[in-house]
Amino acid sequence: MKRGMAIGFVVMAGGAAMFGHFTALRWYPGALTGLFTIGAGLSLLQTASNLYMSIIGPIESAARRIAIMGICSKVAGFLAPFVFGAIVLRGLDNFDARVKAADPQAREALLNGFAAQVYWPYMIMAGLLLAMAIWIARSNLPDIAAAEVNPDHSLGASERVRGRSIFSFPHLWFGVVCLFLYVGVEVMAGDAIGIYGDSFGLPLSQTRFLTSATLFAMLAGYVLGVALTPRFISQQSYLALSGMLGALLALGAYGNAGYTSVGFIAALGFANAMMWPAIFPLAIRGLGRHTETGAALLIMAIAGGALMPWGFALLKQVVDFQLAYLALALPSYLFIAWYGLAGYQAVR
Repeated sequence: MKRGMAIGFVVMAGGAAMFGHFTALRWYPGALTGLFTIGAGLSLLQTASNLYMSIIGPIESAARRIAIMGICSKVAGFLAPFVFGAIVLRGLDNFDARVKAADPQAREALLNGFAAQVYWPYMIMAGLLLAMAIWIARSNLPDIAAAEVNPDHSLGASERVRGRSIFSFPHLWFGVVCLFLYVGVEVMAGDAIGIYGDSFGLPLSQTRFLTSATLFAMLAGYVLGVALTPRFISQQSYLALSGMLGALLALGAYGNAGYTSVGFIAALGFANAMMWPAIFPLAIRGLGRHTETGAALLIMAIAGGALMPWGFALLKQVVDFQLAYLALALPSYLFIAWYGLAGYQAVR
């Protein structure tokens, strides 16, 4: 897992360098490939880091450790646009209007100047990511054998080397579906909330800040989760309660309009906060030699964050947008609640 995290950072560094280089050349396919490479490296990093945090201590308290990572991630996500804007987007007020008003030669100069501003920030980012990879590879973080600390207790000691097929763990596959749905509703509550508010005719000056409202609610949920789990409530019980709260908030959004309805959507950030920290360790528990593969399957379920908002965009073209949102969110939250109540302990 240490090597996995280091390799993830190396791949991300390569992607950042590609993006900066090809953006400076204004070659879109190359820049897009750089972004894809960053995403691939991030997938490797997520697979290794979430698994590492889950099993470096008792798996019953893994949700608390992952939630602390989530707090760091959300704070960084909040600060990144400001840092990026200050470094890369400086001096670009009314940039679109200036480009449209310029003659061809001046237009090329403006576009080239903007592309050049992207180059060094991404090169510096690549260097920092590479330094992080080297630090992790050489660090004193303990190497952990997942199969030893997360054994399949359904087998005898002599059987654990051979083990069972990964398809013999229903709780893992239910967890993959659960994580797919969770990331989908998280993105819908965060990134798609602006579209939701715009559908009520709310002004852009207000809707562009709605994602921040969801983010603050999510941070509050993380802090509460860190304080309560597992000392006062188990991670599976917290997950079940979060799913039920999500279902109630989705119904509240459907039953109201305007800012009130949008407020319910933003509050979903609070309900969503502890879902990832709880689902991940519950789904990999007891996988034995399949632990790493199970973690990779769970990370692939992040695709729900791409597909479910797309489904919402398609569905709201044929039905009322509030009904479209409810049709996707309510079953998802109910499934997540069920997983916290019973699905996590499904056995074959």
